[in-house]
Amino acid sequence: MSKSVLTEKEILFCRFFHATRNPREAAVKAGYKIFPEKVGLRLLSRQDIKDTLSELNNQTQTGDAAAGLRRLAFSSISDALRLLFAEEPLSPADLDGLDLFLISEIKRPKGGGMEIKFFDRIKALEKLSEIDNISDGNKISPFYNALTEGVRQLNGNSNDN
Repeated sequence: MSKSVLTEKEILFCRFFHATRNPREAAVKAGYKIFPEKVGLRLLSRQDIKDTLSELNNQTQTGDAAAGLRRLAFSSISDALRLLFAEEPLSPADLDGLDLFLISEIKRPKGGGMEIKFFDRIKALEKLSEIDNISDGNKISPFYNALTEGVRQLNGNSNDN
């Protein structure tokens, strides 16, 4: 049985789905404009797409939490800015197409305007670093490192007395 070759859009869909675990969003980002949710679900039912996603999962082996952290750390804020600076309220269809994953809170103060708070990218990067250290075989926790450093310092100080 010959292995089918995926189109560029299908490869993009696989990469975006691997990162987001959201078929509609992955389809939109890959360039499928008409009925992206249906297209995403249809693509996920294909065996060649499943095989590609399985390969991507085997390559990274980081899971959904790392994918979410990676998305928080590296995603664009352009859609949030589009929401913030829209001169007229966006339609529900326009809102549905926005990637607002980075937003932790939206407020409309009594005086007007809009306040948008984002998740902390630095914390997301720190957590990703911890996951990478664990997956690289460095299973020593920061707490353990602090304990061993404290013992080393105590031993060094006791020798100075």
